[in-house]
Amino acid sequence: MHPDATADLQLLGRAVKQAQYRQHRSLDGALAAIGTTLAQWDALRAISRTPGSSARDLAAATFQTEQAFGTLAGRLTAQGLIERRPGHGRRIEHHLTPAGERILKAGHKVADEVLAECFAPLAAPDRATLLDLLRRLNGTTP
Repeated sequence: MHPDATADLQLLGRAVKQAQYRQHRSLDGALAAIGTTLAQWDALRAISRTPGSSARDLAAATFQTEQAFGTLAGRLTAQGLIERRPGHGRRIEHHLTPAGERILKAGHKVADEVLAECFAPLAAPDRATLLDLLRRLNGTTP
């Protein structure tokens, strides 16, 4: 590989990380105003998408280790935002409480505002192209 191509790939990787870091900082700061963090809101969002999921599945969905997700789930339970219920065998299922639903809903509004600001420099067609490129890069489909 040509040295310039390696440098370009490193710049690309850094630019993706920089955009992600900026977005996460903005989201975390804005979510603090409703009494939650990005990690907590993301966990609530994952539980909402697949109620009754195991910690293993939710850890994968939120890009965490099982141990880290278990700690987070313990905090969410203590805050009354989720319930952990026995499932099949030793499986523990995770469900949102009404308070968790309220925080999730408020978080969606906050995220919509923050993300609109983060992506404001891009026109709608550019955002669609970026999404398509990232999906291809990540091997996901719409």
